[in-house]
Amino acid sequence: MSPPAFGQESVGFTLDSGGDLSAFLDCHEAASQTLISAHRGGPSAGLPENAIETMDAILTAYPVIMEVDIARTADGTHALMHDRTLDRTTTGTGNIYERDWQYVSGLHLTDSSGWVTPYRVPTLAMALEWARGRTILQLDFKRSADLAEVAQLVRDAGMEQQVILIAYTIEQAQELHVLLPEAMISFSIQQLERLEEAEAAGLPADRIVAFTGTRIPRPELYAALDAMDVEVIFGTLGRPPRSIDSMIERFGTDERYVELGEGGVDILATDRPRDAARALREAGRMPEIGLCGVNGPLED
Repeated sequence: MSPPAFGQESVGFTLDSGGDLSAFLDCHEAASQTLISAHRGGPSAGLPENAIETMDAILTAYPVIMEVDIARTADGTHALMHDRTLDRTTTGTGNIYERDWQYVSGLHLTDSSGWVTPYRVPTLAMALEWARGRTILQLDFKRSADLAEVAQLVRDAGMEQQVILIAYTIEQAQELHVLLPEAMISFSIQQLERLEEAEAAGLPADRIVAFTGTRIPRPELYAALDAMDVEVIFGTLGRPPRSIDSMIERFGTDERYVELGEGGVDILATDRPRDAARALREAGRMPEIGLCGVNGPLED
């Protein structure tokens, strides 16, 4: 099924935080449900990364949250783009931060095989508009992104309680918390001392989502973080063939996604969101319609 054009009403799932994203995450944890974060919006054949149409397509099938990348053009437009250059994912060339929006907006997105799709690079404002009342966005800031400008775009869209802001240092997390104190912030916590540093820096525990790496699951750390009311993200994503996603696919062991959820992972960041969702659904760990702000599929 082709995804609807941007601006049309989609038929699918919605995830509504109800104005309190921390409580939304707590509810899913209490219900033993594992949330999936679709890395780069969940691309697949014919559906490019960081595209609204791609996210719309996966949300038609499964209730997932979306991780997207934010970069800034030369004239100040924030767009969804992972790479520093436009070459891999679009029909354009050059550094995105050296191109103006007029140039970038005229490009087509390409999928992982290089096929030119009919889809265009979306602005962050477009993505926020699409996601409002529909799902949660994880925002990954590239070096060209301006944190204050992104924070204002989030506020303008009324999305403060529907975003998770990804920080790479405590200093960046502090800055984001000052700019958007209502928002949840994710950054690396692979030992409890790191959480203590964050709290000492003024970051409330109920605003933190702990990113616990992409290599070795650590249930004992997850349990300790859970006791402190801190949600856990673990990534199975990464470059093949060494990522956990790649190994799960190679050996046909999708049940590993279920084991990670049972071991204390609240949000599973993955390059295989559809496969992970099927495994979790079969095990009864997928978010359910009517519970914790999950609704749909909508009727035509």
